[in-house]
Formats: sequence, C-alpha cells, structure tokens
Amino acid sequence: MLTYTLKRLGLALLVALAVSLIAFLLLRLSGDPAIAIAGEGARQADIEMVRATYGFDRPLVVQYAEWVGKMLRGDLGMSIYFKTEVGPLIASKLPVTLMLGLASLALALLVSVPLGVLAAVFKNSWIDRLCLATAVVGQALPNFFFALLLVMLFSISLHWLPVSGSDSWQHFVMPTIALGYYVAPAFMRLVRAGMVEVLEADYIRTARAKGLPTRSVIFKHALRNAVVPVVALAAVQLGFLLGGSVVIETIFALDGLGYLAYQSITFKDYPVMQIIVMLLSASYVVLTLASDLANAWLDPRIRVA
Repeated sequence: MLTYTLKRLGLALLVALAVSLIAFLLLRLSGDPAIAIAGEGARQADIEMVRATYGFDRPLVVQYAEWVGKMLRGDLGMSIYFKTEVGPLIASKLPVTLMLGLASLALALLVSVPLGVLAAVFKNSWIDRLCLATAVVGQALPNFFFALLLVMLFSISLHWLPVSGSDSWQHFVMPTIALGYYVAPAFMRLVRAGMVEVLEADYIRTARAKGLPTRSVIFKHALRNAVVPVVALAAVQLGFLLGGSVVIETIFALDGLGYLAYQSITFKDYPVMQIIVMLLSASYVVLTLASDLANAWLDPRIRVA
C-alpha cells in the first residue's frame, strides 16, 4: 500500500506542476496583461510602466518561476481590482464554495443511490424506465437553465426562497438543488450498473438460497460492493462542483469562490484569476488522489495490479 501511495503521490505532484504551468501560460496567451491593467485607451508609456511595475517585461520562464516560488512561500500576490492580498481574499470566499459543493454532493448521493438501487432491483420495469428518464433529464438540462427555473418557481411565483445572497441556509437551497441534480445522474447510472452486475453474481444467489431476507441481500451484500466505484466518482464530482460553481454562484450572487472568479475575469484581475485556477485544479488533483487511495484500500486487487 505504501508503494502504491508513493507512486500516486508522485503522479499527483507532476500533474499539479503541469496544471500550474498551463494556467500561467493560458492567462498570458489570452492577452497582454499590461494593456488589460492600464486600459485600452492608455498611452504606450503608461503600458510600459505597468509592464515594468508588475514584471511583465521579463521572460515568461522567470515570471513563472517567481510566481511558483512565491506560492510555495505563501505569498499569493496582491489583487489589482480589490487592492488587497489574494490569500485572505480567497480564504474569505472559500467556505461558501465548499459548503455549496459538499451540500450538492450530499444531495446528489441521497437522490441517486436509492434511485439506482430501485432501477437495478426492478430492472426493465416501469420503475427502472422512470429512474432512467429522470437521469436523462438531469444530464441533458443545463444547470444554469434549471437554476433559472427554480428562481421562477420558488422565488418569483411562490416567494418561498430568496433569489440572491449567502446570509442564511435558505440562500443555499436552490443552488444546491441546481448543482446536485446536474451530477446525480452519473451516480445513479453507476449504482444501477454496479447493482445489476452484483445481483447476478454467484454469492448473491447463494445468499438468497440460504433464505436471507431480500433487504439484507440488497443492502448488506450487494450494495456495499456496488458502491466501490462511487467513491472515485464522488471525489471527481466534488472537484467538478467546486470548479463548476462559477455559473451557479453568479446567478444566485453567492459570495463564494466562483463569484470571485467571475469578478476577477470581468475586471481582468490576473493575480486572483491565476490563484483561483490553480486552487481549483489542485483540489481536483488532491480529490482524485484521495479517491485512488480509498479505492486501493477498499479493493486490494487495485494494489496488486
């Protein structure tokens, strides 16, 4: 297990380094940051002064090495638009995004796992078709469009929930539903496929032949083996929820990391944009590493392979 862990950790570090390089280069290739900071109508002398002040006149290799070095020392730079340090700014927004991501993941699992079990137990029945139709609708419906439908229903028509803000738990209800319903179909299809395969295994037939109750066969023997792949998918989907919350947080004006990313893009705040991209990418890498280690611990065949 230690050898497998070290291998996966080394691969994760290489991926994180590659992501940092790609994030740095993409923001530079999207346009001249000096022109963006100085403004389109700025004089060439002003642009050159901004370029020298922020170090944009140096080679990209030097800029990248300095940026990585500062990050490793905990210096994330200064925000151009907010006029404050990037580290405390992001730290103040991160709890909202984490709360939204974890709540959405929990909702997706609470909905998808029972539906996946029902679809597998009643395979090819109307229950199975209804569960699959629910999954197809959730996968095909864009989350921003579904979010607008929720606003029209619960805020404008029924006046049950607030439209925007992040001051109370009511503000997180619609964003959680919008994000959770979008990722739930993947879990449901995975649980259904795993349950269908496990329910046809020899040890399940043996358990039934011994006279074990159906509930015990399904939840104690079948489900615990069928949900092993869900662990890996849950980690990946949590990373997707953290990174994909930009649109939802913007729609509901949640004061989180996604809304901060939207603001930094709008105001061309390059230091904040770089750190947000790096942070979300690093979280994705860490969650994927955690899922690999969890799967290896749950299934020894992975360690042997």
